[in-house]
Amino acid sequence: MKKFLFLALITLFNLVTLHAQSNVIDQVIWVIGDDAILLSDVENARLDMEMERQHISGDPYCVIAEQMAIQKLFLNQAKLDSIDVPDSRVYQEVEARVNYAVSQVGSKEKLEEYLHRTINAYREELHKNIKEKYIVGEVQSGLVKNLKVTPSEVRTFFNKIPQDSLPYIETTVEVEILTIEPTVSLAEIDNIKEQLRDYTEQVTTGKKQFSALARLYSQDRASADRGGELGFLGKGSLDPDFAVVAFELNDPKHISRVVKSEYGYHIIQLIEKRGDRVNVRHILLKPEISAEELSEAVQKLDSIRNDIVAGKFTFEESVPYLSSDKDTRNNHGLMVNNDGETYSDRTGTARFEMSELPPEIGKVVYTMNIGDISKPFTMINSKGQQIAAIVKLKARTEGHKANLSEDFQALRSMVETEKKQRIIDQWIAKKQKETYIRINDNWKNCDFEKDGWVQK
Repeated sequence: MKKFLFLALITLFNLVTLHAQSNVIDQVIWVIGDDAILLSDVENARLDMEMERQHISGDPYCVIAEQMAIQKLFLNQAKLDSIDVPDSRVYQEVEARVNYAVSQVGSKEKLEEYLHRTINAYREELHKNIKEKYIVGEVQSGLVKNLKVTPSEVRTFFNKIPQDSLPYIETTVEVEILTIEPTVSLAEIDNIKEQLRDYTEQVTTGKKQFSALARLYSQDRASADRGGELGFLGKGSLDPDFAVVAFELNDPKHISRVVKSEYGYHIIQLIEKRGDRVNVRHILLKPEISAEELSEAVQKLDSIRNDIVAGKFTFEESVPYLSSDKDTRNNHGLMVNNDGETYSDRTGTARFEMSELPPEIGKVVYTMNIGDISKPFTMINSKGQQIAAIVKLKARTEGHKANLSEDFQALRSMVETEKKQRIIDQWIAKKQKETYIRINDNWKNCDFEKDGWVQK
């Protein structure tokens, strides 16, 4: 079967000869091993990067295609090494990215028009791309896991840099946050539970398949497209309350009771258990927040802020008792920057560049001074929920040219990045020689970042 697929890709490749910029529906532009890269893949990626305001240096059709080719080399290695990452983190990032994209264009309808595809198709592509990004990161992390950087290497690196070429260290901030989730009416909660119970009855009476209902109604759109299936996950990858119920299930014909998690309300169906992992389907419904409920949360935060400013208690003292944000509540509100290329290897620094903050927070923090506490504002959190928030600017380090005393860790990171890139480049060059690569003639003259794509 694999051989047949490979031959089919080559046959299709040979049939396509039109120019890359011509008005064609689709075409194979690269073949990497058994995998094809389509023109539509590149075009969709280009639109996504434009939406997220990512700068592309050079011809985007060349740059993106090469990036995809490199990724396929790593993904092939991940298959050989049986590397995978849990979906739970991926789902959060998908929803955050979709919500941000909608906020940029104004509505879901406008986003679909801009992307030339449905929101569901966009979610599915994001899920695939984000998961693959993490998998690639895990492969790269394995390649460089034994790398070490000594203080003398950092000093040597710094001393070799001409004074007029010293790297610029971007402005970084440390931010504390206090959030309030709007109180949902009991009528809304009862309505959601009744809907979920109705879905359960439809499944148990044989009127509908659980997977069909998930595709139609689940608000976890990333899993809804797969009939609500989450894939095999351990307890640590699931919301604790969700995990308890999921792991209690023993009969695939039995639907769970309604369970509340930090994402909303669910019903769950067992697919299969394997040791300490479970694969389930679920349907998620989220309570709708009314304008009045959101306004009440803002007013409550405004009152808390006034008490803090009046000196009745400090921002840090109030967070453990008043904040709804589990991720920062036990850290006096201090936000942690976990934005990384790999799933498992995260630094957890409290420093953020402005571009790394959630957009709503970055907009507020930009004009603040150290010690300032913002007025209440609304935002979408990582769970896809509307919340009210206030933030305090704990620290700010203005952008400056690097120096050894203040920026040793940043310089060490630069040396480490340089050494890692050297190892990864060597690995790519080796894989290029070992892998079947074929490129459409219209792409062979691209100004590639890596040598070795056009094999002789």
